Amino acid sequence: MKETRYLTCIVCPVGCRLTVEMEDGKVLKVSGNECKRGEEYARKECVNPVRTLTTTVRVDDGRLLSIRSAEPLPKDLIFPCMATIDNLAVVIGSGIEVGDVVIPNICDSGIDMIATKSLFPS
Repeated sequence: MKETRYLTCIVCPVGCRLTVEMEDGKVLKVSGNECKRGEEYARKECVNPVRTLTTTVRVDDGRLLSIRSAEPLPKDLIFPCMATIDNLAVVIGSGIEVGDVVIPNICDSGIDMIATKSLFPS
């Protein structure tokens, strides 16, 4: 069955209005893009959408630590990942530096959650 999807490209500030023609879950044609990156974005977004997850996790002393996924996660894993994060308390130990892996291989995705700020014992 043919389907048409309309997207706004978010790869650059231009914000091209994209039209994606699909059939049986496959992209047939992308139009409206000013550059090749827009076409690549539309194809990925329609077939396997991904998002960078940015959130906070509680550490063992009660403070919050900001974290993000090291790479974009499949969109359908966002809520399971958040449920996992909500049930954790990260041990701060001697401290956490920016870029440290806080949660390895979240939800068996192969993607780590990393610290976006440093946090040291009080």
